Amino acid sequence: MTYLTRAHALTDKLIAIRRDLHAHPELAFQEVRTAQRVTETLHELGIEYTTGIAKTGVVAYLGEGAPRIALRADMDALPILEANAVEYKSQNDGVMHACGHDAHVAGLLGAAMMLSEDFKQGKLKGTVKFLFQPAEENTDAEGKSGGRRMVEEGALDDVDAVVGLHVVSSMPSGRVYVRAGPFMAAADTFEAEVIGHGGHGAYAHESLDPIWLSVQVINAIHGIISRRVDPIKQGVISVCAIHAGLALNVIPGSVQLGGTIRSFETRVQDQLHADLERAFALTRVFGGDYKLSITKGYLPTVNDPKLAEFVRVIATDLVGAENVGEAEMQMGAEDFSFMARAKPGVFFNVGAKKDEQSRPHHNAIFDIDESAIPIGAAMLAETARRYLSEH
Repeated sequence: MTYLTRAHALTDKLIAIRRDLHAHPELAFQEVRTAQRVTETLHELGIEYTTGIAKTGVVAYLGEGAPRIALRADMDALPILEANAVEYKSQNDGVMHACGHDAHVAGLLGAAMMLSEDFKQGKLKGTVKFLFQPAEENTDAEGKSGGRRMVEEGALDDVDAVVGLHVVSSMPSGRVYVRAGPFMAAADTFEAEVIGHGGHGAYAHESLDPIWLSVQVINAIHGIISRRVDPIKQGVISVCAIHAGLALNVIPGSVQLGGTIRSFETRVQDQLHADLERAFALTRVFGGDYKLSITKGYLPTVNDPKLAEFVRVIATDLVGAENVGEAEMQMGAEDFSFMARAKPGVFFNVGAKKDEQSRPHHNAIFDIDESAIPIGAAMLAETARRYLSEH
């Protein structure tokens, strides 16, 4: 009996777990109830686990010795007020599982259910490590996400490979998408102050208008990608926040700007940072000044080519070649990137389109086709089983 057949038999149980988590979402590093729900299931399965990893994370173990593979699911929700009229609607006002992490946890628990049976029956040798990770969506006071914390606290020290997945609400349900090499972008942020000097709106010539200075800077920023970056490469700089002024007849003394920087390669990342600095330096040409702070965030997610092909073959065997596709490079970011930098890793997508209504991630009406959960569970379990048997 294949893992997919076994996972389908667990569908009702996995959906119940997902809906329970969906109804009780918790923000980054606050996943106390979620972790408790995870450990209750692990205890029922007789799986050993450790809590308090990366503050609220859980790490569980099956088997011993080599080879060793880790399977990861993120647990946190988002600060969004859910608008779905469903029985499992969030009961925590202003907090919602709007990215599918509830399904990830349910799927990883499903994989644990199946793999634990096989270990008990002596069918598997080696070690499977289950990483229930907090805080993919946000960072702590030190600017570190749950995935980065897990790596720094040694959760991957004793494994040879790490595997993760993400359900995608816009992709056809039941399909699996994977690609080798760069998959998701590095995500950096910038905050800046453009400094002029204020004055009366009727006498603009007596001031140095920081809004006008900001326009020059923003226009220069928008030219960086089209005129400074190799068109074969990829990058994005978006100004996402502008704040200035309190009165309609007063030119303010400064403007606050902020935004995001995305790239796949270190060289491009360094170039974007340098050119952003040059764009803000235009303020000095006109007699103004600026303050700019750039913060490096998540790394690019780069899939190990051998593991990516390994997962592609497994997906083909489980769901059929017609349901396996090449994942496109994405400018979104993932803190699985820290794990894939620490050890050979692969991150893939499972289609979970619920209906014809647009239900984008990080949106108040986000939802998924729950039949994707057992597919994810089967993919994780079969990847672990085959890795242990072939390495």
